[in-house]
Amino acid sequence: MNEQKAPLLQMRNIRKDFFGNQVLKDINLDLEAGQVLGLVGENGAGKSTLMKILFGAADIAETGGYEGEIRIDGKEMTFASPFDAIEAGIGMVHQEFSLIPGFEAEENIVLNREPRKPNLIAEIFGERLDTLDRKAMDVTAEKAIEKMGVSIDRHMVINSMPVGHKQFTEIARELSKDQLRLLILDEPTAVLTEREAEALLDSIRGMSARGISVIFITHRLQEILSVCDTVAVMRDGVLVEKLPAARTNVQEITRAMMGRSVIRVLEEEENGKKAPDSAEAQTVLKIENLWVDMPGETVRNVSLEVKEGEILGIGGLAGQGKLGIPNGIMGLYEAGGRVVFKGSEIPLNSPRKCLDASFAFVSEDRRGVGLLLDESLEWNVAFPAMQVHDRFLKSYFGGLIKWRDERAIREITEKYIGELQIKCTGSGQNARELSGGNQQKVCLAKAFALEPQVLFVSEPTRGIDVGAKALVLEALRKFNREKGVTVIMVSSELEELRQTCDRIAIVSGGRISGILPAGSPAEEFGTLMLRNVI
Repeated sequence: MNEQKAPLLQMRNIRKDFFGNQVLKDINLDLEAGQVLGLVGENGAGKSTLMKILFGAADIAETGGYEGEIRIDGKEMTFASPFDAIEAGIGMVHQEFSLIPGFEAEENIVLNREPRKPNLIAEIFGERLDTLDRKAMDVTAEKAIEKMGVSIDRHMVINSMPVGHKQFTEIARELSKDQLRLLILDEPTAVLTEREAEALLDSIRGMSARGISVIFITHRLQEILSVCDTVAVMRDGVLVEKLPAARTNVQEITRAMMGRSVIRVLEEEENGKKAPDSAEAQTVLKIENLWVDMPGETVRNVSLEVKEGEILGIGGLAGQGKLGIPNGIMGLYEAGGRVVFKGSEIPLNSPRKCLDASFAFVSEDRRGVGLLLDESLEWNVAFPAMQVHDRFLKSYFGGLIKWRDERAIREITEKYIGELQIKCTGSGQNARELSGGNQQKVCLAKAFALEPQVLFVSEPTRGIDVGAKALVLEALRKFNREKGVTVIMVSSELEELRQTCDRIAIVSGGRISGILPAGSPAEEFGTLMLRNVI
């Protein structure tokens, strides 16, 4: 009698707590060779923690380890570090990047596996002095990039890359490993356009056909149904559902994730928002002949007028310049042209001048630009307003001495923790300890606390689950409606722009290819996106 072959992966009774807080409870999960498993759940449901356990992440061991067992091909394994997991054929693309900023994409792809060629000095003093085989490195990187079906410049330095290209570099690094048997993808499409995401989904299908298993974590539930064989749903640290993707739909997955139906009230009549009349509304911000030298998102010649009190969307394909507009105006990359706010010109290449003019910016790169990761939520939310506008400070001796108003800082932080439903242990918790989606909410809270007149927000729902996504978009609408703040929202998600904005400008080839009312047919936006594509 033939013995049944064990699954590639078995996780049995996995439990994990952080300082007494139980975050995973008796998780049991199997995965066959070549199977694509979609792992879904709200932010904080435990998905990333479970995958960190599987990948031997250091912070799991540093916080007391875990209970339960992991089996590969039926053999119990203990991964003391990611190197052990990699040796067993497991790769992981994390939600937050783990690239070396000063290295080229190619160097990151083959990191710690660089092909070498011997030389005379190495023969005398040891292999540590071998010469890197640059030609072989180039071939390896090129093949890995080709597997994704998306072109990136493998010789570009990481800290010069746009966020989407950094994501592709992470994925290419894993695809370059010959021993890869199981690939964990944690929110890989969050920063990608629909076209790029579809190319990645094709790559996942190709891996599955070659016998590589994939655990695919994403909040884009339609992608789960498109590419996965099985869907596993987590809620509050528990695996509540596991079923074939072909037998479910977005609504059922959402109900399992949240324990309830998600009802979005998007009609203008329901939320009380009335779009400003474009013919009557005053132009509050005028952008003239803007150019921005942002690698991968170059802005060539953008002229745009923004109406007071509106939510203006900026969309377009990746690499066409949409992300460059707010980054250039706010001084993060070299820019030229003119920006006029309420009749006064705002100097470019000066972030402080923009902040002084009551501009605020929520960057698409929340960890690199948006947060003080090792500081408390209180400090993250209040510090910019303290620094720029002297808020949350007490004055003594006629203003000679200023000191933090701890009570005011705590109150404003707790206000936004409640309004944005930030999952945390309290306002004193460090930002690094939050899930990616909750970190994004902290970035929004920080911008709201500045009480700006103009708010630039770039990819506001990146890495946020289906329930929190609606909450964040409504928070932006509410901020715009109640505070009269003009919002300029840059997003790769056209449907979110159509749901949230009054008008949408499409960027193509570094220029504005057209501006349409948000209610215009999707086909019209698609036509604008393809105009002047570079």
